[in-house]
Amino acid sequence: MASRIPTMKLLSLVLSSFVTVQIALASDPDILSDFLVPANQNNVGGGFFTYTGMRVLVNQSSFPANFTILKASMVEFPALNGQSVSYAVLQYPASSLNPPHTHLRAAELLFLVDGSLEVGFVYTTNKLFTQSLQAGNMFIFPKGLVHYQYNADPNNPAIAISSFGSANAGTVSLPKTLFATNIDDTILAKSFKTDVSTIQALKAGLAS
Repeated sequence: MASRIPTMKLLSLVLSSFVTVQIALASDPDILSDFLVPANQNNVGGGFFTYTGMRVLVNQSSFPANFTILKASMVEFPALNGQSVSYAVLQYPASSLNPPHTHLRAAELLFLVDGSLEVGFVYTTNKLFTQSLQAGNMFIFPKGLVHYQYNADPNNPAIAISSFGSANAGTVSLPKTLFATNIDDTILAKSFKTDVSTIQALKAGLAS
């Protein structure tokens, strides 16, 4: 029986490694049907596969005053559930920012339609990759990495379209996650090697 212990430990390590790899490779699960219909919906026609939420862009009379995202994820467009794709239109007024954030479940492919943007993402070795984009450029933000977009032009807006390899990319905003979720001020102060009053000022700034 004693001779089996190393074998069992080895098997356990192999299985643990396999589970870790499977989790690391996980994305939207494959579905066993052509599409998924919500349980409370019986009659499905062409309208189920149509999303009209972007019409506001066509009829928009003025550019928004603040950075604005219009999403078409499975939350807004249930027909995307199981299809491993979603979409967003991003509008950047002059000098506006899409703050540092991540997408836990998908890479983001951004196409700049109009204007210019300064973009960047941070690799897991803490190396920053940046690029100045002009209209017509595309840029890929790898899955799970912290990234941002900034319209540095003080006079002109910018507009971009992003596609994601998930029906629900899982956006995590770093400023909001850190400073608007009631994490203790002392913990944040120690984490950022600053004082509690600075942390409280940051929280107040996000709340205003």
